[in-house]
Amino acid sequence: MKIIKYNNLFFNDIKWMYYCILLAEYARKQGEVPVGAVLVYNNNMIGMGYNNVIKFNDPTAHAEIIAIRQGSNKVGNYRLLNSVLYVTLKPCLMCIGTILNARIKKLVFGTEYTSSHILNKLTNMIYNNYYITNLINSVSNVFSKICSIQLKYFFYCKRNKIINLLL
Repeated sequence: MKIIKYNNLFFNDIKWMYYCILLAEYARKQGEVPVGAVLVYNNNMIGMGYNNVIKFNDPTAHAEIIAIRQGSNKVGNYRLLNSVLYVTLKPCLMCIGTILNARIKKLVFGTEYTSSHILNKLTNMIYNNYYITNLINSVSNVFSKICSIQLKYFFYCKRNKIINLLL
């Protein structure tokens, strides 16, 4: 009988990403774009967030920013060394800047942008920058199908003026 050993980090990624998906679902039910984020240090959650741009009338109230703010307050420092940020959608330019300034060690995200908008192209260009990829260890496509379906369903309902059926 062959025994398969799994990397414990992989299971942590799944566990925390699942929590992010639940947060994104909560955001969707509030009428926000369904993105959820969790900030983890030593396998303990120190921050969590979901999009609150509409609720707070604040363009910076992204899930990642909220999770990082909570984590910074909990740790008592803006530097979040050796922490891991989990998020359902690849972070935007603003969030990447915040992640770099907070010195977050690892980024795990679910899905990437599918539109060809110029900001998405610029974000991808920055992600592919050698300097950025050396500063942030990133893992992509964790539960990518689920994260993608959440976003597509939300925008489908918005475009077709359908009240979210799964409220």
